[in-house]
Amino acid sequence: MDSKSHYVFLLVGLFALTNSCLAQERVKNMNYDFAPLDSTINTWVSKSYYPGASIIIVKDDKVAFEKYYGNYTSQTEVYIASAGKWLAAAAIATVVDKTDLSWNDPVEKWLPEFKGDPKGKILLRQLLSHTSGIRNYHQEPKRDTYNQLDSAVADILPLDTVFTAGSRFEYGGLAMQVAGRMAEVASGMDFESIFQKNICTPLGMNNTHFTPVDLGGGHSPMLGGGARTVLQDYINFLNMIYHYGLFNGKQIVSKESIKEMQADQVKGAKVYPGEYVEKGLGLYHTSIYGLGEWREKIDENGDAYQISSLGWAGAYPWINKHDGVYGFFLTHVQGENMRRDGVSSFYGSPIISELTSAIVNNKAGIKQGRINIGDASLYYEEAGKGIPVVLLHAHSVDCRMWNAQFKELSKYFRVIRYDFRGYGLSSVPVEGRDFKHAEDLHKLMITLGIKKAHLVGLSLGALTITDYLTCYPEEVLSATFVAGGWSGANYREEPTKEFIPLYKEHWKAAMKEISCLVSDLTQLIALIDGWKAWQPQHHESPVFFGETTMKYYQNKKVQTPSLFIVGEFDSKESKQASVDLSKLIPDSKMVIIKNAGHFSNIEQPKVFTNILLFYLNSKILKSSN
Repeated sequence: MDSKSHYVFLLVGLFALTNSCLAQERVKNMNYDFAPLDSTINTWVSKSYYPGASIIIVKDDKVAFEKYYGNYTSQTEVYIASAGKWLAAAAIATVVDKTDLSWNDPVEKWLPEFKGDPKGKILLRQLLSHTSGIRNYHQEPKRDTYNQLDSAVADILPLDTVFTAGSRFEYGGLAMQVAGRMAEVASGMDFESIFQKNICTPLGMNNTHFTPVDLGGGHSPMLGGGARTVLQDYINFLNMIYHYGLFNGKQIVSKESIKEMQADQVKGAKVYPGEYVEKGLGLYHTSIYGLGEWREKIDENGDAYQISSLGWAGAYPWINKHDGVYGFFLTHVQGENMRRDGVSSFYGSPIISELTSAIVNNKAGIKQGRINIGDASLYYEEAGKGIPVVLLHAHSVDCRMWNAQFKELSKYFRVIRYDFRGYGLSSVPVEGRDFKHAEDLHKLMITLGIKKAHLVGLSLGALTITDYLTCYPEEVLSATFVAGGWSGANYREEPTKEFIPLYKEHWKAAMKEISCLVSDLTQLIALIDGWKAWQPQHHESPVFFGETTMKYYQNKKVQTPSLFIVGEFDSKESKQASVDLSKLIPDSKMVIIKNAGHFSNIEQPKVFTNILLFYLNSKILKSSN
């Protein structure tokens, strides 16, 4: 099988809160198991990525999870870098609410020194949405050494713009200095006074300030990165944003301004590949930013339902309206350990909100967890009791592809499904560091105390079983190969030069071609859309054993009872791989599911599940006789 065909086959605290707006008690766990998130943060701190950390998560206006790690306490004050952008934009919003300042005002209306300069025509909303054209940071080696915004803005005035306002999105912070100065002129107060009077005092944020980053007298107050805070202060702020500006019965920021901050402010400006929403969340919409905040997730109407304002050093505040959740992870990166392990405190932050969503939406009471396997951590879910069955997912998706089977199988078995390294909620590989999916599976089974299990894998999952049977056959009660299983040569995926959204569309189209035309592929398409696509963007090490495995099967050394499930409309390559491998396993059977393609478990879930249950039960009955 050539590599192209093979690839097609593969892819186929609140003291202020308790007395006011929340009227809540501190609850460590509201029937939610935050163990997967707790394990993740503990791992980060134990590996010295951070000296400590703290987190509060609020669900339906009650504290669902609160914990302090390392040397952090509720009073630990931390510089939060770009997490302060949200605070700054809100402070400016209060000036818009109370004065003649407007989001559509050009710079020159309030700062006459900019008249006659192209920067004078830049709008306030563009300054706060990274579409202004003002360079993102100050030129090196020069840096401003002022302690007031008027002096800082005077230093920005002679700088050339790097693109026409409104034409492009380029994340940075320097333009926010100009926005802050406009608010100062409109209000007659310096920015820190605006912030304290209009935001901090009414919200009880007694330990939050915009200050020079260099306390020795270095930078001027940086609106884009110079805020410091404590955990509970920022939670008060998020509560206000979550309730559309209302806190403790008082409107702090107008509802109109909150909506404006959350609206798409990119407005068709060019967004280049690799921006945070794409790289951090694997999402590919271009309406990625509002005013001082990221629009992480949007609904079918283009409205943002998950918003955030993360900082480069690890601080991560977010709100998810669909989940009824807001939370703040407070920390500050230290040392080189994170970079050594290929982890980013910026792009890695969304795992916190992703795990939280999985936890609070776990209505079935499924056990969730993360397993540290040394150089990676694997997210898994478990349900039921009895003989173990492990479900292995395909490429471009994650363990949720087994939704229909997971629930039904758990009535009769102890069922485990997990995200492979580089997929779903598991950690991504470190580029250049070799690993094998079969070895990851082995470590997971050891950690979960599983001595023997039935393995069920589709496509990528089936290839992993192929390897596993050559290494640990004594641990496999039976093997179910779905849509293939013959790994061929020692395959290695190379990065694509294509724009990743087009890459995803290509493979969604490929899935449709090799799937039943009358089936509903909504779930599959959603899974592919949610794939972060780490693999096509990096040099992934060979994840299979390759030719060694082929020779092992050719010598007919595998005696494990095996079932091959093939979709009627799957690709020729996939079908042939199943046939070829089944001939080399003496105790094997093959079933063809009609009106199904590569993902037969999704396209014909009831038929697939009944076939699998019948086979697994037959193996149990046979072993008991």
